[in-house]
Amino acid sequence: MSEQPSPARRVAIVTGGSRGIGRESAERLAADGHAVVVNYAGNQAEAEATVAAITDAGGRAMAFRADVADEVAVSALFDAAEEAFGGGGVDVLVHAAGVMSTAPLVDTELDALDRMHRTNIRGTFVVDQQAARRLRGGGAIINFSSSVLGLSFPGYTAYAASKGAVEAMTLILARELRGRDITVNAVAPGPTATALFLDGKDEETVSKLAAQAPLERLGRPEDIAEVVSFLAGPARWVNGQVLRANGGIV
Repeated sequence: MSEQPSPARRVAIVTGGSRGIGRESAERLAADGHAVVVNYAGNQAEAEATVAAITDAGGRAMAFRADVADEVAVSALFDAAEEAFGGGGVDVLVHAAGVMSTAPLVDTELDALDRMHRTNIRGTFVVDQQAARRLRGGGAIINFSSSVLGLSFPGYTAYAASKGAVEAMTLILARELRGRDITVNAVAPGPTATALFLDGKDEETVSKLAAQAPLERLGRPEDIAEVVSFLAGPARWVNGQVLRANGGIV
């Protein structure tokens, strides 16, 4: 009996893939068999470390610098993914890039609001636009929201507002891609032990947040990467949804 040819390796782009949840998601998708493009904004050393971790484990990966809010740079990111791994296409987009600053609305600097708007809203729009144009059938777009949107924590007004826009784009894009066999979902992590979350918080604040979940701990990046893996692969009947991966915080 002749051997059947192996299926082409799926290709994934992970924005914000050099640190935290993005890095963990990139490594998990590589372990699942995807060739991965690790997008980063400025920290080349961290991105290359992610690539090295993937290749040392037997996977395929490359790093590519691109500002997610720059449509020319994002188009080049997709070009690079297609050229590096052959097959002329991309199958999975994980858009984990984001910025966060916290303050009550009355004290929020408008520059901080503008930075979050540019990265979290415009960046999601630009990246999703390229993905909608270029993903192959059977693909998946996975955006990142935040459970803080539903929890309404004081101090998160501007950040939660930006993630509300992400959820709106996610749910509408899923319907706009009717007939393309591409799923569009968002993951909304709760408090997760990443540098982005822990920065500026004292031990007492972190302990209080960890105690809110019935599981009585903070999330870990690998907890979120597990959800990303599910949405990128077997979850073909999950579409137009926001999965609140937060350990049961209501």
